[in-house]
Amino acid sequence: MKIVMLGAPGAGKGTQADKIAEKYAVPHISTGDIFRSNIKAGTELGRKAKEFMDQGLLVPDEITIGMLLDRISQPDCEKGYILDGFPRTIPQAESLTKALSERNEAIDYAINVDVPDEAIIGRMSGRRACVKCGATYHIVYAAPKAEGICDNCGEKLIIRDDDKPETVQKRLQVYHEQTQPLIDYYDGQKILKTVDGTKALDEVFGAIIDILG
Repeated sequence: MKIVMLGAPGAGKGTQADKIAEKYAVPHISTGDIFRSNIKAGTELGRKAKEFMDQGLLVPDEITIGMLLDRISQPDCEKGYILDGFPRTIPQAESLTKALSERNEAIDYAINVDVPDEAIIGRMSGRRACVKCGATYHIVYAAPKAEGICDNCGEKLIIRDDDKPETVQKRLQVYHEQTQPLIDYYDGQKILKTVDGTKALDEVFGAIIDILG
């Protein structure tokens, strides 16, 4: 079972990927984790990636694909895996399709967690974080006991810069320009499945389970 998770930032695809990974005992693979592990291990690809990242540049697709193929060759991926955060663009998707076909493999499902922009802005602008202990809250869905104060350590809660509406709007714009075309790409391959991400977390997961069987 090889799955690509799609959806805008804040749509909840990472949370759903975790739940799928737990139920089906397959790894949830994010590009961020792959980068960190390769850099920490000092692999050749990790060193190359770090050179670009240190300059504030995007890591070239061939390096990312190389690290990804190495990761999905590990024994824990024998039963499948869930990709989260890759591919982000059509060229990346095409490179992934080509690389997998050379191994006589293919992605089975591209699951799109669909949430309107307005709902995402509302969700993310409601998030609060504790700088001291790292705890996270939401003023509607997971509010602290005392408004604006961390339950764990009593520190004042803040809105992180990447949760501010203007920042979220910019991230959504990038998503629509670069990543949303993937929905058409995987629809063309007849493997796209869309679920309503505005529903309760367990309802969204239930819809995904119905798809995966």
